[in-house]
Amino acid sequence: MVAADEPYLEVDAGDTLWRFERRFLGSNWTCIWGRGCHGIGPERAAHLQHGCCSIGAELDGLDEARTVAALAATLSPAVFQHHRVAAVDGIFSDDTATNTRVVDGACIFSNRPDFPGGAGCALHLGAVASGESPSDWKPSVCWQLPIKVDWEMRDDDVEVATVRGWARRDWGADGDAMAWVCTEAPDAYVGDRAVIESLAGELAAIVGDDVAAELHRRWRDVVPTSSPPSGSTVARSDDDLRA
Repeated sequence: MVAADEPYLEVDAGDTLWRFERRFLGSNWTCIWGRGCHGIGPERAAHLQHGCCSIGAELDGLDEARTVAALAATLSPAVFQHHRVAAVDGIFSDDTATNTRVVDGACIFSNRPDFPGGAGCALHLGAVASGESPSDWKPSVCWQLPIKVDWEMRDDDVEVATVRGWARRDWGADGDAMAWVCTEAPDAYVGDRAVIESLAGELAAIVGDDVAAELHRRWRDVVPTSSPPSGSTVARSDDDLRA
C-alpha cells in the first residue's frame, strides 16, 4: 500500500522502475493553446497562438526525422500554410535534421490563426484528416509535453524512469527568459479531469500498455496528492494537441 503522502507511485517493470509524480498526475492541468496560452517567448503573446512552437521542435533521432519528413510530404497546401517554404527550403533548420525550421517566429508546421485551413499544427491537422492519431505524426517532444521523463541507471543495472511535469528548468537557457510557463501558471489548471485520465493515451505511449494499466490499478488504491506546483495539472483533447 502506498502512503497517502508519498510523492511518487512506483511500478516495477523488471529492468525499469517507473516512478510517477502523483502531484502532477493528480492535478488538473490542461493545454490552453488558443484559449489564453501566452507561449514560451520573453513576452506574453497569447494573440500569436504560437504556443510552445516558437522555437521549432527537436527531433528524437534520424528515424523520427525521416518519419516526420515523409508525413510532411503528404500534406497539401490546404492544411499546411508553409507548404511552399517546405518545398523550397525543407522542413529542417539545417542538414543535421535535428530541429524543424522556424518560419516567422514559429515552427514551420505552425499554421497561423488566420490560415483558412485551420490554425495550429499542420501535422496534427493532417493526422486528424487521415483518421490517425496526431501522436503518430508529430515529433515526440510535441505530443509528450508537458510530460517529462528523467532516466537514471542504478548501480544494480536497474533503470529508473521518473515521470513528472515539465518545468521551466527543462527548457535549458531558454527557460530563464520565458515570460510564462504553463505548468507554473494557474491559468492552465482548469481541466475537468486529472492528468492521469486526460493524458492517458500519451502516458501509455511513453511507458507501455502494461505499465500504464498497472499505474491505473494502483492509482485507484491511493488518494492522489493533487496540489499543483502553482495551480493544478490535466490534459489535452485532440483540438488542444494542435499546438
